[in-house]
Amino acid sequence: MRTANKAKLLRLHFGESDQYHGKPLYEAVVDRCRALRIAGATVFRGLEGYGETAEIHRHHLIKKDQPIIVTIVDSAENLARLLPEIEAMMYTGMIAMSDVDYIRIER
Repeated sequence: MRTANKAKLLRLHFGESDQYHGKPLYEAVVDRCRALRIAGATVFRGLEGYGETAEIHRHHLIKKDQPIIVTIVDSAENLARLLPEIEAMMYTGMIAMSDVDYIRIER
């Protein structure tokens, strides 16, 4: 029998070229999650997308412009500790949070 557990899902949307203290923002976010002992974070690179400005972001040979999404799942309490730090790291982008049920698979 498996049971679903309650958690929060945090999705960060920003650009591949976004930086924080000289390193890619997505690396800085994952490092901060590890330092705060957040359950897990995964970085996805999008093929194409657009945001508030309606400018298309996609792969270019010269510049790094693909969309990045970082997904983070943990308890509401842990994400409440993380969120202010993430907001301070991001210059532009979007943060989405939603309630999720999760099932942990361990064999």
